[in-house]
Amino acid sequence: MNELLPLLTYCALMSGTPGPNNMMLVASGAHHGYRRTLPAILGINAGGAVQTFVTCLGLGVLFTRWPLLHAALKLAGTVYMLVLAWKLAGAGAAQDRPPERLRFAEAALFQAVNPKSWLKAVTLASVFMPPSLGLVQGALVVSGVGALIGFPCVSMWALFGSWIGRFLKSSGRRRVFNAIMAASLAVLALMLLR
Repeated sequence: MNELLPLLTYCALMSGTPGPNNMMLVASGAHHGYRRTLPAILGINAGGAVQTFVTCLGLGVLFTRWPLLHAALKLAGTVYMLVLAWKLAGAGAAQDRPPERLRFAEAALFQAVNPKSWLKAVTLASVFMPPSLGLVQGALVVSGVGALIGFPCVSMWALFGSWIGRFLKSSGRRRVFNAIMAASLAVLALMLLR
């Protein structure tokens, strides 16, 4: 329990605080509702679990040895978030259509360029691997706990978006909401470059 409580707390904090995944889920929840956002939620958790598992098995060492690789992934993630922000900002401008919803595979693959997901995976691998278990078993425990804790945390963001969506009946309100979410995502992306 002494090892599990800090792991649970860290996973809850990383999954529950604002980041690229949660900003996208708020926007998706607002436009498409929780049920239609569920594939993205599951994709985020599955992608994060796989990312954590392979990082625990040794991928995180690559970032330590080759910082340029980490910098390249960080830049790719920032560019991708800026593209998503651009798309979100333009959503609704033409024929008042909502932005496309993020699919399972897209959400899972996004974790590969999401700097916050990498930070979480590397920290889990370097700080929270249980020394009493073997490498594979420890990686399974850490990645499994991350996914189990992550699901309700990111779900809250999508549910929050669904609740906000009730107030976005007019196209003007939707455009303002899209602009705010796009700006938030862009600011977050630029902050990650520091």
